[in-house]
Amino acid sequence: MKAKHQRLTLALLGVAAVVGAAVLALSALGEQASFFYAPSDVRRDGVPVGRAVRLGGMVAAGSVSHASDGVTVRFTVTDGRATTPVVFAGIVPDLFRERSGVVAEGAFRRDGTFVADNLLAKHDEKYMPPQLAGKMHATKTLAQ
Repeated sequence: MKAKHQRLTLALLGVAAVVGAAVLALSALGEQASFFYAPSDVRRDGVPVGRAVRLGGMVAAGSVSHASDGVTVRFTVTDGRATTPVVFAGIVPDLFRERSGVVAEGAFRRDGTFVADNLLAKHDEKYMPPQLAGKMHATKTLAQ
């Protein structure tokens, strides 16, 4: 076999190996990916029972209730068109409150309730931590 053919064969084997690795990585990622659902997606497409997913939206006003155990929180996530009940047992983030954004990671039960393992509270781009806001106000006062 000539050197030119050897180089071509090695190049083709290299490309095949890279393509094979990419296919394996994408198939593994597809099985482990955590999909994002809004409440209207759940109502329209059905509930993926038992599969790890993310549910996102706004915490509905008047929906947050704390259980007597002091750890379990029940609330409703809405996207303005549909709502989904959520149960979370754990410490909620400081930014978690009614009418604020939330992303809950967990799984759906057969009754349509979302059982969250983790809560991520979202804020808008205008958010400023209270400690920093106080310092900025003091700085503006001193500068004037």
